Amino acid sequence: MYIYIHIPFCTSICSYCDFPKLLYCNKYIDKYLDSLEKEIKSRYNNELVKSIYIGGGTPTSLSYNELERLLIIINNFNIDNDIEYTIESNVESLDIDKIKLLNKYNVNRVSLGVQSFDDNVLKELNRHHTKDDVYRVINELKKNNITNINIDLIYGVNDNLDILKKDIEYFLELNIPHISCYSLIIENNTLFGINNREYIDDNIDFDMYKYIEDKLTNNNYIHYEVSNYSKNGYQSIHNLNYWNNLCYYGFGMGAVSYIDNYRISNTKNLSKYLNGEYIDNTIYEDEDIQKSNTLILGLRKVGGINVLEFKNRYNKDIRDCYNIKELIKDNKLILKDNYLYINPKYFYLSNDILINFI
Repeated sequence: MYIYIHIPFCTSICSYCDFPKLLYCNKYIDKYLDSLEKEIKSRYNNELVKSIYIGGGTPTSLSYNELERLLIIINNFNIDNDIEYTIESNVESLDIDKIKLLNKYNVNRVSLGVQSFDDNVLKELNRHHTKDDVYRVINELKKNNITNINIDLIYGVNDNLDILKKDIEYFLELNIPHISCYSLIIENNTLFGINNREYIDDNIDFDMYKYIEDKLTNNNYIHYEVSNYSKNGYQSIHNLNYWNNLCYYGFGMGAVSYIDNYRISNTKNLSKYLNGEYIDNTIYEDEDIQKSNTLILGLRKVGGINVLEFKNRYNKDIRDCYNIKELIKDNKLILKDNYLYINPKYFYLSNDILINFI
């Protein structure tokens, strides 16, 4: 089983963030952790846990003692010896004491919200760290034997390709095994959305995407999902579980679970969550929805979908379920060696291809 835990608290709100979050407030933390512990006890059935991902929000915005309490709660899971155990963090909220604490509780992967190394871009995003802070934190992680590190990078905040080139150079200089690169998305209920910020030109966005892909793959990073690159053996086990449309628990405000073909969404209302009203809605996904999700999520992976595994899972040939012949004929999809995947030269336009299956 795979487990996601949501900690919604942040010390500041980023200009682009659309995830369930609220400003850190000391008086709510213990109550939230109380409710989280109760939710886990009421729903978790002692399955063997192969991956834990603590996301947010900013989990490391918690104080040292609050963070330790969270890790003690998580320690009650039936944890596999070879677990991938990830926590998200902002650079400015991760100090040496918290790093040692993560190590003590066997957290072995850290995902840092770097977003950019450029001070002006960081200011626009309402981030509160510097390039030197990133280097300091990553060096401290490595000193404490946490070497499985990801950074998130956002491009397209402006149309300056030189800034992106420097960002990628700094990343390569850090010599860490994973990076997630996202083109800026402007959501309505974010500061960028409220201020009617506009997207950069599509052609420049494509140039940035291609630069990232070419530069990273030429430096021995594997492009394994639309937005994700890793060194060999460092692909995110947890996220691959999502893209393979397999089961997982989601605990915490706004978290989502997928259990026995039920998509279970938790409330995004803090008051309800603290009162034990954890679940907002539960939707059963019939086989048609399951197959569609497996196809759409699977085609986000560069390697695509194993058509034999699809047939074993649903007892149907993928070619009989979807009209993929035209897409194959147009060379947008490729079917080769029992794998169906998007032609790499069309990968930037993957959403335009995936919409055929919604």
